Amino acid sequence: IAAGRKGFVPKAEIADMLDDFYQEMDGLLHLEDYDIIHSHYWMSGLLGLSVKAAYGLPLVHTSHSLGVAKAEATGVKEKKRIHAERKILRKADAVIATTPTEKKIIKKFAGSKPNVAVIPIGVARTFEEVKYRKPPVDARFVYAGRFTETKGLFTLLKAFRQFLKHDLSAELILAGGDENAINLNTGHPVLPVLCEAVEGIEDSVIFIGPTAQKELAVLFSKATAVIVPSYYESFGMVAAEAQGCGTPVIASEVGGLQDVVKDGKTGLLVPPENPKALSEAMTRLAEERRFTEKLGRAAMKREARMFTWPLIARTVQDLYEVIADGENPPSVSDGS
Repeated sequence: IAAGRKGFVPKAEIADMLDDFYQEMDGLLHLEDYDIIHSHYWMSGLLGLSVKAAYGLPLVHTSHSLGVAKAEATGVKEKKRIHAERKILRKADAVIATTPTEKKIIKKFAGSKPNVAVIPIGVARTFEEVKYRKPPVDARFVYAGRFTETKGLFTLLKAFRQFLKHDLSAELILAGGDENAINLNTGHPVLPVLCEAVEGIEDSVIFIGPTAQKELAVLFSKATAVIVPSYYESFGMVAAEAQGCGTPVIASEVGGLQDVVKDGKTGLLVPPENPKALSEAMTRLAEERRFTEKLGRAAMKREARMFTWPLIARTVQDLYEVIADGENPPSVSDGS
């Protein structure tokens, strides 16, 4: 489908291309032959509403992130997106929330009308195939994600600086980010804002750049804890993946992370944007090795019970069957 232009297109411009995208999609596909359409993210949801209106197909929608939740965490309100999401959530035949917390947000935002089922996101088998390891003797913490303010990276760096005052042998490994922001030969950042954030602790903070899933799985399994310090997360994929490796997670007590990580059972939850609380959680897991080991074993068991794709596929299939029969979606356990 050639809607738009070849090359990078800023996200803000994509919504203006949806009409062209739909016309081409409608010409290429025999949409009347499908039973259900399942849209992901709000722009896909708008396309889904067009198909539903034209062909009478039932629409299942998964948001994956909500503009209203993002606005609350960042203060940036995307009016066009928020208006579209409310419309999609109200008109879809079924909505899949990935956590109970997301379901509550959807109900509050879109009203009582949406039929919402809770079905989590699955963890890739790569993370489930890693053998369980006991926590390392020397504290080692891992972060994986984008290097942005809302992901809590700078909160983490402040927390780790505090942690190092009590344990100079510890290391923090940062995976992800833009390759241009890092000198992969030295493992040090090149962006001024990152250089400033690690000044004085450069030898303890290692930047490894974008990392493949198999390498991430090994990295997670060798960590004392994986840290997810985001300001908001609709689900928290990294937290689920780390638990699949048998590694406890220290995460911000926001959004879906409150459901993915069970505080005191598979990891620790801390207030967002709070370096002191995060540093204290890191200290606890570094010092209380038996507790950390207990969390890791429980994390691996919970991932196998909650976030495996075969289980999720069956649950989604059941939902499709119900929607195709014109019934309301079932309520799915939160797995606590």
